[in-house]
Parts: sequence; structure tokens; C-alpha cells
Amino acid sequence: MTASRNPTLGIWLMVTAVAAFAAQDGFSKHLAAAYSTQMIIMIRYWVFAGFVILLALRRPEGPRAAIRSSRLPAHLVRSVLLVAEICLIVWGYTQIGLINSLAVFSVCPLLVVALSGPVLGEAISWQRWAAVGAGLVGVLVILRPGMGVFSWPALLPLASAFLFALYSVLTRLTTRDEPTFPAFFWPGVIGAVLMTGLGLPHLTAMLPADIGYLVCYCALSILSHWLVLKSYEQIEAVRVQPFSYLQLVFTSIVGILVYGEVLELPVAIGSLIVVAAGLYSLSLERKPA
Repeated sequence: MTASRNPTLGIWLMVTAVAAFAAQDGFSKHLAAAYSTQMIIMIRYWVFAGFVILLALRRPEGPRAAIRSSRLPAHLVRSVLLVAEICLIVWGYTQIGLINSLAVFSVCPLLVVALSGPVLGEAISWQRWAAVGAGLVGVLVILRPGMGVFSWPALLPLASAFLFALYSVLTRLTTRDEPTFPAFFWPGVIGAVLMTGLGLPHLTAMLPADIGYLVCYCALSILSHWLVLKSYEQIEAVRVQPFSYLQLVFTSIVGILVYGEVLELPVAIGSLIVVAAGLYSLSLERKPA
């Protein structure tokens, strides 16, 4: 899409999607703390795979044409990256909490900038490199290595951010010369197959109340992705992307109100640095590199 149809609607759809992602994070933290992370994510992938298959069946060009791709090996790599990313970030929620995990993960858009050069061959200006450097400084403020508060679980969201950044860059690569729908469809289906192999050995019975939480978690997963798709139908991605940083705000609210987490001052300062660097980098998208 080259022009916005309804920018105001697109922005509100993205804000709602981000709120849904934050609520989804809250449910994932509870479920992964009580049950195997692999099992929870496996069930989420089953539901998501059903969702993308349903979308494929409803495509006007027909399902076969909709999912046809000449880059299946790349989609397989993307699927592995996405599975690993989701497992790591959910594991991080159970180890260091929602607020700290999302604060570190917010460096992801800047990692996308850094990887766009070597992977996509895009020219990166010194301003963008400066934004990446500032974002990494923000992450160091959050993690505080050498201050006696750093622990290995803090690396989980950082690794997750790197994997999702690589996934995003490969997505750009696969959509250069073919429609975007296969890039959306194949990670859902391939990921479901991969997670079934990883999750079935960990399948256990769930409490009735937790089954209800799982239903909400899966429903929010579908809703959030659907809202993002609808948002991009109304407004260009680069114009709405800054609003995705609201996930850090919404998730912090969930962490504080539901789980009693505390927003520490270094985390708040580091998060502001990372978000400011990310917003600056996004502002450069409309300027020549």
C-alpha cells in the first residue's frame, strides 16, 4: 500500500493491537510459570496455524496461489527463528518479569537497522548507527552489568530481540519479489509443526481455570495479529510503527497491577533511552539514508 486510507483508524487499530499483545504477555507469564513453556507455545501455534489456514482459504486468488512461494527454505529459517524467539521471551517473562523483559526487547527495531546492512545490503547512515549505539547504551543501563544485579536470565530477552530482528530482516528479503501473505502463512504452519515436536513430550493436564486463561491467551494472539494486519490496511507501516512502543507501557501496567512488579529507576531511564533512539531511527525512514 502506497498511501494511507484512514490514518486515524490505522493508528487506533495499532494501539489496540499493542494493548492486546500486552494482555497476551500477561497470560503467557502466568501459564509458562505453571506449565511447560513448550506446551503453552505449542498450543498457541496450533491456534495460530488454524488462523492463517483460514485466511488462506478466504483469499480471493485461491489458497494454492496465496501460499505459493519460491523462498520456502527462507521461510523455514524464519520459522525456526520465530519459534526460538517466542520461547526465549516467554521464558524471560518467568525469570525476570514482564517489565524488565520488554524493556530489553525494545531494542529490537534498532537491531533491525543494524542487520539491514549486512543482510539486505542497505546503506546505513551514521545517524542510524548512532541510534543503534544509543539504544545499546540504554540496554546496558537496564541490565547494569558489573553492578551486582546482572544475571544470565537477562540475556533471554536480548537474545529474543536479536532473533526477532533477524526474522524481520529476512521477512523483508522474502517479500521483495513476492506477495507478503506467504511470509505470514508459512511461519505459522511450519512453526506449528516444529512446536508440536518440541511441545508434545511436555503435554500435561491443566486446571480448569488455566484452560480458560489458555483460551484467552490464544484468542488474544489471533486478535493482536488481525489488528496489526487491519492497521496496515489503513496506514503505512512506517507511520504507525512508533505506536508499537506503547507495548512497553501497557505491559508495565500489567506487570505492576497483576504481578506486583516494580519499575526500577535504571530500567525506566534505560527504556527511555532505547525508545528515544528507536523513534529517532524511525524518523529517518522518511529521509535519504
